[in-house]
Amino acid sequence: MALINSRNSRVPGRLLVALLLLWRLPALLWPRRRPATVRRVLVLHHLLLGDTVMLAGLLAKLRQRYPDAVIDLATPAATVPLFTGRPYGVHAHPFNPRAVATLWALIRLPRPDLVVIPAENRYSLLARALGARWVVAFEGDSPAWKNWLVDDLRPYPAEPTAWPDMAASLVDGPPPPPFRAADWPAPPCRPFDLPQAPYCVLHVGASSPLRHWTPANWLAVADWLHGQGYQVAWSGGKGEEELVRQCDPEGRYPSYAGQLDLAQLWHLLAHAALLVSPDTGVAHLGKAAGAPCVTLFGPGSALIYGPGQFWAGHPYRAVTIDPFPCRDGKMLFERTFVPWVRHCARPPSQCASPRCMLALTVDMVQTACRDVLQS
Repeated sequence: MALINSRNSRVPGRLLVALLLLWRLPALLWPRRRPATVRRVLVLHHLLLGDTVMLAGLLAKLRQRYPDAVIDLATPAATVPLFTGRPYGVHAHPFNPRAVATLWALIRLPRPDLVVIPAENRYSLLARALGARWVVAFEGDSPAWKNWLVDDLRPYPAEPTAWPDMAASLVDGPPPPPFRAADWPAPPCRPFDLPQAPYCVLHVGASSPLRHWTPANWLAVADWLHGQGYQVAWSGGKGEEELVRQCDPEGRYPSYAGQLDLAQLWHLLAHAALLVSPDTGVAHLGKAAGAPCVTLFGPGSALIYGPGQFWAGHPYRAVTIDPFPCRDGKMLFERTFVPWVRHCARPPSQCASPRCMLALTVDMVQTACRDVLQS
């Protein structure tokens, strides 16, 4: 029998959670009551970069609702440096369900009065193992056992709602104040050379190839922005250097692809006159960093992943065609019952050509850029 690779397996973490649940079993059998006083809150998730950044609306609402509480955030290790400046007074802790050391670190925290789970309800088992007095999450996760240990299952909004506002609805009370740049202090970073100002950042990478725009279109936008008097800088994650080379084979403009960590990327965006990118995590990082944004939506929903009320004051334009005939998926974080959701979750193997991205023209993007730059 093959040995379990603990670095890539959830099994050790699940065993640890199961043992803790057995230890707490007597308390789990008693009826639970919402705590009258909330002194400590834990937000428990393992989301991608963009979804994590958009939790700012939830964090702002928690701080508004519980001004004196300690708010802990369990988040993927790569995103922890973004919270060094303690936005909304949050303490960020690395969390990976496959890394037992991160579970032990959460276990050593004081017992939370309230645990908020914005996406995957399977983490309700971990919340109970940590001794949570009350757990809040959205209803409808599947299979049904994921919801059994949640005390307060809340419905998704009945009306179309952006994710930052949707996540905030897990907390009672009026909406939080709109985002201000001062709410999220810039994280410290290792020194690197910024482009000469004023400059625009074109981030060409995305988590799925179905969100890629054509290289010729990217170069056309880069040349147009340069003609408007802006320096142009390419951006991409590790492994996306080739995408930049395809966009700019002659190397007309400098590239930061694969060279920056998230904290450095924050600073690159914070000083930019404009960020142009597909609907990917960097688009949302740009909003937190205060960069005016133009975001290209192909498979994704410009409504769900747009600014919503929380980022309503941010200089921003979405480039999309809505409705688009094959953008017909209704699933959102494993919930399939939300009638107003319209996005595409097909894998590349089921889509020979991203028609939704190919339909976005250079003129559409240039118009959006002009609007943002002149606003």
